[in-house]
Amino acid sequence: MPSFSVARRARTALLAGLLGSIALFSFAATGARAADKTLVDKGEVLVRDNCSRCHAIGKEGDSPHPEAPPFRTLSSRYPIEDLAESLAEGIVSGHPDMPIFVFNPHDVEAVIEYLQSIQAQ
Repeated sequence: MPSFSVARRARTALLAGLLGSIALFSFAATGARAADKTLVDKGEVLVRDNCSRCHAIGKEGDSPHPEAPPFRTLSSRYPIEDLAESLAEGIVSGHPDMPIFVFNPHDVEAVIEYLQSIQAQ
């Protein structure tokens, strides 16, 4: 019967390894979702603090400034990812009221993640 216990131990070790891998994957996925949520939250704070005076920054509502597009509609004009360079180097608009904003790379990532999370479908 020694072969039975060896086979049983091998199956037990394999099962433990599989369960450990699944747990690690679940933990990593949960951690990634939490990091994404934190990044989106940071982006929301940044656009609220810097942009909400003129733009609608949420999934609904009108922009306070009539010429400022709601942020949820930006993807209908161009890919949101294309804003990263402008955010890092300074957004310059033909709109005379719009100030120039420059964000650090981590803030750019946060703003992009937030903008992507609110785009109208």
